[in-house]
Amino acid sequence: MSRIQDSVYCAVVNDYDERFLTRNGLAARQLALLLLEYEPERRLPRVRDFAEELGCGNGTVQGALRLLEEAGAIETAARGHLGTFLVRSDRSILWRLSGLGTLLAAMPLPYSRRYEGLATGLRAAFDDAGTPFGITFMRGAGSRATALLEGKADLVVLSRYAADRLIEEYPEDLSLVVDLGPTTYVGAHGVLLREGASLDAPGLRVAVDHASEDQRLLAERAFAGRADVEWIECSYMQLLDLLVQDEADATVWNLDEVQGRLGEGIEVLPLGDEIARDLSLRNSSAAVIGRAESVAALHAIRDAIDTERVTKLQSAVVRGDRMPSY
Repeated sequence: MSRIQDSVYCAVVNDYDERFLTRNGLAARQLALLLLEYEPERRLPRVRDFAEELGCGNGTVQGALRLLEEAGAIETAARGHLGTFLVRSDRSILWRLSGLGTLLAAMPLPYSRRYEGLATGLRAAFDDAGTPFGITFMRGAGSRATALLEGKADLVVLSRYAADRLIEEYPEDLSLVVDLGPTTYVGAHGVLLREGASLDAPGLRVAVDHASEDQRLLAERAFAGRADVEWIECSYMQLLDLLVQDEADATVWNLDEVQGRLGEGIEVLPLGDEIARDLSLRNSSAAVIGRAESVAALHAIRDAIDTERVTKLQSAVVRGDRMPSY
């Protein structure tokens, strides 16, 4: 039993008694997961088609559908030769009965308005869909990916570039849930240069955070071919401070972070080559990935995310028109 299923198991029993421990009840939980993909007024598959997909008998499916109706999860109507239609569904009940439980998403630390807006948008989208949702904040895409692979988180938010690399590395374990599009993860990247420093100076001190794969890749690309570079390891939360304190000369990072701090002796320069600019664009898109252990669960999660709702709320937070709420 997965972390999600285990967390909801007792709740299902307590809410709907021992009927959901019977053969019909277990089939009802499987059906609940499948029915999360159906909108009201959509024709349902035939009972025998459900039975084939679930690997049970027609009578079991019929009993499972009755249980879901009695629980208030769905309402169906038979329309003669047209078949049976889903008239109404309560997504929150279906979600609980399906065993998915509360989804825990691991996100970057909310140190910028863009990340706060992203958390606000995701929270609202899942709430609107009747999907229990929680957020944990973790530094570094690698740490978030480890939490996902170890079952400590159900979803991870990171750049599309980092997501693609992880899915390529773990094709059987991880899957893309949604790509929210350009500028949803970061607005833009640039080279940050300490006032008085020169990019052409020998022994240039470049700050890098190896825990952040995005930042490391961009920094290495921007200063590729420079054998004389001295790499200064630090947390990305300290990148600007190292430049201001003359402990590093340059770095590459998210320009969202330098808003309001350009008067502190930091100059912003454009990224230098086409590859770095391409990496920067791909790093600007926020991606949500999950474990690929259940296709039906992934479909249900995808359906719960209204991407337009997420991006509109994020934009409102970034502009200052809405207070973050997550």
